Amino acid sequence: MRKHIVVINGTGGCGKTTFAEFCSKYANVQNVSSVAKVKEIAKIVGWDGGKNEKDRKFLSDLKKITTEYNDMSFNEMKVRVEEFLKSPAEILFLHIREPEEIKRAVSAFGAKTLLIKKEGLKNITSNSSDADVDNYDYDYIIINTSLENLEKEAEKFVQELN
Repeated sequence: MRKHIVVINGTGGCGKTTFAEFCSKYANVQNVSSVAKVKEIAKIVGWDGGKNEKDRKFLSDLKKITTEYNDMSFNEMKVRVEEFLKSPAEILFLHIREPEEIKRAVSAFGAKTLLIKKEGLKNITSNSSDADVDNYDYDYIIINTSLENLEKEAEKFVQELN
């Protein structure tokens, strides 16, 4: 299998991490979140790891500030992509919410894009990062109807990448 970089997106709770874990049964997978460094900073200033609306807006706003200041998240993703390219991993999932950041990753890394949607799950709209999840023309869309279905979709996705 050759190496694949995939931007994965979807509203909170849709199954992105679970999907990537299922993919790891069929390929060597790495996961990188565009907000990993943002979360490190957030913890320093008192964020407790919560995922409520206030927490999500705080992380979204903090990512915007660090992007404007020094493009921290994207620069970290570049480092992680370079590491991936030197590693034995076959698929790198870049978890990115914002459409403009997705476009940058597609352009810079030759990434494919994947949206995970979960039946009956409403999109989060309390912040622009979550609210704009559907505002991109994704290469792949997977509907999460059950864990069993999601695992089958993961296997099919890995086969299709090959």
